[in-house]
Formats: sequence, structure tokens, C-alpha cells
Amino acid sequence: MNLIQKGHRHTHRGIIGVESAIVLIAFVIVAAALAFVVLNMGFTTTQKAKTTIVSTLAEAGSSLEIEGKVIGSSYQPGGGTPSSLNATSIPIKIAGSGDSVNLDPDITAIKYLSNTITYDNIYAGTLNGENPSTYTSLESAVGIADTGVGNFLDFDPYVDGRWPTETTAFIYWTVQSNTNDILESGEHANLAIVFASGDRPQELDTIRIEIIPPAGASLTISRQVPNITTEVVDLG
Repeated sequence: MNLIQKGHRHTHRGIIGVESAIVLIAFVIVAAALAFVVLNMGFTTTQKAKTTIVSTLAEAGSSLEIEGKVIGSSYQPGGGTPSSLNATSIPIKIAGSGDSVNLDPDITAIKYLSNTITYDNIYAGTLNGENPSTYTSLESAVGIADTGVGNFLDFDPYVDGRWPTETTAFIYWTVQSNTNDILESGEHANLAIVFASGDRPQELDTIRIEIIPPAGASLTISRQVPNITTEVVDLG
């Protein structure tokens, strides 16, 4: 009798041990599943954070930079002592680690501010498809912008002796590898601004130009007009 009772006790203990093992295995499986979910969420979050950081850095840095000195033209139609600027030329290129920039006027804007005026967008476009398609001077580019592609200007102060009715900005190229609106690495362009008569910057005026591309940070150029003594003015 005692042997039977003892055998029954061993049987119960065996069942309890198996149940405990099953519960333990279930806990391990659940914990492993939860750990996988947590790790997967962590990897996903890390990837999203990396993508966000890369995108933020790309947006924070401008792909454009000034290549050299900004110049102004104080040529006065009919002669006379120069006292204000007719036009400015700003050399630009792609920054060393920057991406190409699409300068199509449908997606790029150029803002202009001075002591007295603010224009949200004065950009007319790029000089492409002309012969030549590259230019060696601001004066030659203004001539084509007046009579050639785009007809960006209604008057050329160098030829007509009159200023355009609206202050207008356009891009002309000094080094170009193709004939599209995209400024690529290795190409060099100039942003020209031809001022209307009432908008011409005077001595000691501060002018500010912002090139606002479709992606990335804008390029801001701010200059003070010095005393004007020559037809070509170094704005720094």
C-alpha cells in the first residue's frame, strides 16, 4: 500500500515538472518574439533617423557657392559721371560636394532686396541655345538677353541708352558642358541683374540677392555699393 502511494506521488511530481517546462518554454518563445519585434523596430527607427539626418543635411547645405568677385556696371548711356549701377554680375558654381542645381525659372526663384525695394522673384531664365552659348562679358550677355533667346529685357542700357522697365535677373554661362538649365559640377555661370531706372543701386546702398533652388538651402549674397568712380565696380 505504501508503495502504491509512493508511486502516485512520483507521478504527480513528474506531471508538475512537465507543466513547468512547458510554461518556461512558452515564456522563452514569447520573450524571443518580443525581442525580435523590439530589435526590428529599433532597426527601422535607426534607418528612418539616418534617412532624416541625411535629408536634413542636404537641405541645410547649399549646393551653390560664389566663385569669385561680384562686379557692377555703372555705364551711363550718353556719357556723364557714373553715380549708380545699371547691372551686376555674380559668378556661381556648384560647391565641391554639392549636387547639380536645376535653374529652370519654373522651379527656381531669385529674390532681390535693397534699401528701398523688395522683389520676391525677378528671375527670367537662362541664356541657352544661342550662338555663342557662353559669354565673356556682362555687356554681351545683356545684349543677347535683350534681342535673343527669351527676350528677357525690353531695353539694353548699353545699346538703347535706356533701362528696362522691370528689374530682371537671368543666368548666362562662362563654361557650359551642355545646353540645358542645369548647373552641374565643372560648369560656371553668372547671375546677371539688370536694373530698371528707378531701382538702380546708389553709392552706399546695400543690395541682397537670394538664389532659391528647388532643393537645398538658398544662396544669399549681400553687398554694399562703394563709391562709384569707374564703369566697372568691384563689389567684393
